[in-house]
Amino acid sequence: MKKFEIPIFYRSHLITKLKKFREKKDPRKKDYTPTSLNFGSVEFLIARHFGFCYGVENAIEISYKAIEENPDKKIFLLSEMIHNPEVNGDLMSRGVKFISDTNGNQLIDWFELKKEDIVIIPAFGTTLEIQQKLYELGIEAIKYDTTCPFVEKVWNRAASLGKSDFTVIVHGKHKHEETRATFSHSKENAPTIIVRNIEEANILGKFILDEINEEEFNKRFKDKLSPGFEVNKHLAKVGVVNQTTMLATETQAIADYLKSVMILKYGEENVKEHIADTRDTLCYATHDNQRATLSLLEREADLAIVVGGYNSSNTSHIVELCEERLPTYFISSAGKIENGNVIHHFNFNEGLEHTTNNYLPQKDKVKIILTSGASCPDAVVDEVLIKILTYFKNVKTVDEVIKQFEQSL
Repeated sequence: MKKFEIPIFYRSHLITKLKKFREKKDPRKKDYTPTSLNFGSVEFLIARHFGFCYGVENAIEISYKAIEENPDKKIFLLSEMIHNPEVNGDLMSRGVKFISDTNGNQLIDWFELKKEDIVIIPAFGTTLEIQQKLYELGIEAIKYDTTCPFVEKVWNRAASLGKSDFTVIVHGKHKHEETRATFSHSKENAPTIIVRNIEEANILGKFILDEINEEEFNKRFKDKLSPGFEVNKHLAKVGVVNQTTMLATETQAIADYLKSVMILKYGEENVKEHIADTRDTLCYATHDNQRATLSLLEREADLAIVVGGYNSSNTSHIVELCEERLPTYFISSAGKIENGNVIHHFNFNEGLEHTTNNYLPQKDKVKIILTSGASCPDAVVDEVLIKILTYFKNVKTVDEVIKQFEQSL
């Protein structure tokens, strides 16, 4: 796999080194067991896979190249490069301006842009409507298009489904940048609908099986349907693609459920004519990170700390998995840890930050699960680990633990 040129300040002394050790020993990624770092009075269980994925590293490399190659030009990003405050903040400190926020709200009017300006397309991709706007402004955005290759793979699969007269069901959050982009591309080639979860997929199933009427269906999926969507016609042949940061298991569960619906409706002998096999659209990085999280949760631990941007979809799903098993704290940086007793953490269901006291248990040996989202730099995870270490007595040094880990391989 290609190696990207990532600014050194995103790498770390500990976490990046651990990843290289694990990769060398297990290049085919068959071993999902976590890494144990035993500092004495505290032990960290580190996920086998987490942090920057291929698409994120690709986007970061292109973005910093755009800055380096255009020192005298104005540089804009269509929206956040990735959902991480550290990365976006650094780009802004270097003069990059954001045209819209993560929800699509315009921050800079289009008329302020000139054709000589540089516009970077973020890792989530963008809509055809915005591509057309850039074309009308005379701005060439292809050179610095950082759209994740796995997102483009989803778009291509959606197009092929449309050519075979299938309707595309996008499993995603309809306000998320990637889902907005995927929906925009898909609707040009196929009737398209967005479903958020298995509950909304069940509503589709009920309509297909004539258990709810068209009025109820349209009310539930208002603003999530492509123009001209005919519910009585366009749900006879379907294929499920995903927002690549969603839970892979839920995307597959939605596809499996709809397959069972089609069997009931049309018979097992005809099912292939009514639902397409789209398992090839699942993102490998999301899949690896989620499997690594599940492996982490097989171990006994006192708490989990998940690091990432609060608007990061893939990070929120890792938090969801952890919350099912043990106390979990979703933080954006080491700065959210006030001291050994107080931590400020995010509840993504409420969209609010909470403060918890006495989050570290008072016991001789504390075990902490530590992982992050796909857009979080290793250096930030490093900072979190090192800060937590300062609240424990008689701990080994990082170098001692690295040496111990190397010897155990």
